Amino acid sequence: MVGKRSLTNVFKPDSPPNGDIEHGLQKPKFARFRDVVDMVTAQNQRKKIKNQLTEGVDRMQLEKYRKSDEDLKGIKSKRVRNFYKSQNERLDAWLEVDTLVMTMAEDILESMNPDRDRDGIPEQDGALQGVGGRLQELLPKEAREERLQGEKHAKWAINVNVIANILLLAAKCMAASYSSSLSLIASLIDSALDLLCTVIVWTTNRLVQWQISRLSRQFPVGRRRLEPIGILVFSVIMVIAFVQVLQESVEKLLPGGEKKAAALPLIAVGAMGGTVIVKGIIWFGCIRIKTTQVQALAQDCKTDVVFNTLSLLFPLLGHRLNVWWLDPVGAAILSLFIIYDWTATSFENVTRLSGSAVSKAIQQKFTFLAYRFAPVVDGIKSITAYHAGDKAWVEYDILLPEKMPLASAHDIAETLQYCCEGLDEVDRAFVTTDYASHGPTGHATDHLGIGN
Repeated sequence: MVGKRSLTNVFKPDSPPNGDIEHGLQKPKFARFRDVVDMVTAQNQRKKIKNQLTEGVDRMQLEKYRKSDEDLKGIKSKRVRNFYKSQNERLDAWLEVDTLVMTMAEDILESMNPDRDRDGIPEQDGALQGVGGRLQELLPKEAREERLQGEKHAKWAINVNVIANILLLAAKCMAASYSSSLSLIASLIDSALDLLCTVIVWTTNRLVQWQISRLSRQFPVGRRRLEPIGILVFSVIMVIAFVQVLQESVEKLLPGGEKKAAALPLIAVGAMGGTVIVKGIIWFGCIRIKTTQVQALAQDCKTDVVFNTLSLLFPLLGHRLNVWWLDPVGAAILSLFIIYDWTATSFENVTRLSGSAVSKAIQQKFTFLAYRFAPVVDGIKSITAYHAGDKAWVEYDILLPEKMPLASAHDIAETLQYCCEGLDEVDRAFVTTDYASHGPTGHATDHLGIGN
């Protein structure tokens, strides 16, 4: 029987407490020297990758293809003018990607392998560790300020919209009590559901941002899908409500019953007119803020302006011309419009939650990001981008030299991943590496219905 080695023979009094002990044994000098060599080699390789990524593209060459506002105004053909507008937007997206890579690549690469001498103690924390993985703090200054400003404007727009909807709903409730106009009732329901929609958006937004460790364990990749799910639920409520209004309008048009044009009292006219004015002001205030949330509110306000204008005109004209059927016909038309609009919205959210592909413009943006990594990769095998809610999930499969060290392959792949997740359109990114362009795709195709 072999006796146990005494710990005093392993841990000698003059042994260093940290750094040179591995697996309970003092490292040989040759092993320590090899670690230093590996550390220096890895640092040099990381520095080379960093220099290649931060070099950037020739911006002057790209700007040659841009058309100024004066040039666009001088183009008579609408089709040609729209082409150059799209080209300008594409150039803006590419330059945004280039700036993001130039700004973030160095911080990301410097965050790799903080324990570079392999002594078990991190010598330094990179930028990623310093911000706890929150990429927004590593973005270019202009992009970071723009996003923070957009979030501030979105909160302002939501709060103003909530207050406006509460006041307008109260006014329309009073107006509806003085009139039996179906168009006014349809407008009242629309305002009530607008308020409900805003509350749903506000609530889901708070739930997404709610930082609780137990929720983090239950939802390991976040809760962003709550927002489109909330809109989907609201879309169904909206459609059901206006189906009821449509049914009542049709019943009023059928033979039998009272055939008299409903009069709108002054309070009803004031409530409808006030809705048009207030929503119009919010619409014009939001239309200049180019963020997704605020643009959605602007679109909603625009719809409300049209809807309430028609809701006011139909009963007024019906009463003035003594045409009894004009009010229910107007209510039916407005109901059909709302049903169509929110049915399309519900299908859009279902499609996105089901994993639909991103738009062509966004796909081109992701492709340009892959192109920015051309100096450090052999090629791009595939780029798959799809929705998992409002934002996109992106999968890159990149080609690297077969004999490239694991450290370099890791640094390149993870830098691409973080740069992609730094884009505002992206929720999550994945990068896989390959050394052969004709190998397997990396995913099973059974669930796609592809193959024999």
